[in-house]
Amino acid sequence: MLLFVGLGNPTPDSENNRHNVGFKIIDSINKKFNLSKQKPKFKGLLTTGNIADKKIYAIKPLTFMNNSGICIRELIEYFKIDAEDVIVFHDDLDIEFGKIKAKFGGSDAGHNGIASIDKFIGKDYSRVRIGIGKPKGGIEVADYVLQNFDEEEFLSIEKITKNITDSMSILIEKKLDLFSSTVNNK
Repeated sequence: MLLFVGLGNPTPDSENNRHNVGFKIIDSINKKFNLSKQKPKFKGLLTTGNIADKKIYAIKPLTFMNNSGICIRELIEYFKIDAEDVIVFHDDLDIEFGKIKAKFGGSDAGHNGIASIDKFIGKDYSRVRIGIGKPKGGIEVADYVLQNFDEEEFLSIEKITKNITDSMSILIEKKLDLFSSTVNNK
């Protein structure tokens, strides 16, 4: 059993923000693998199903980015999911736009959504970090992550999302280095 978490903010005007790339990944997984209809549960939108013979729960927390851990803790306690079986998809400023890095554990690197999850479940979970690059031209980080992707970026994110979902069998096996390499070389 695995829990996929996509980080983002639940407001309609946030849908195409850089900070909402985790939500986009979950939506793509739900569609490609025909997971159940999203239902509001555990302070998030939850879907369930099977991928490669593994029971999957996928959630988009509705608690807003900075409180994502509240939703995750409730869900893992209810279903008795180990933190090691949680995989979080989120944006990362410190990675070049369009690159993916998957890793187990580590610091929050200033990402408030990850800091919230760390606070509620610890650091022993996997992360799929989607590079959004750093802001240019003096834009504040908070403003940058809440900006929408431009048209070219949006097309790139759609390709990255497809590459991630196409490589799901590798991720499910928690072969994080192979997953990163596969997704980045498609």
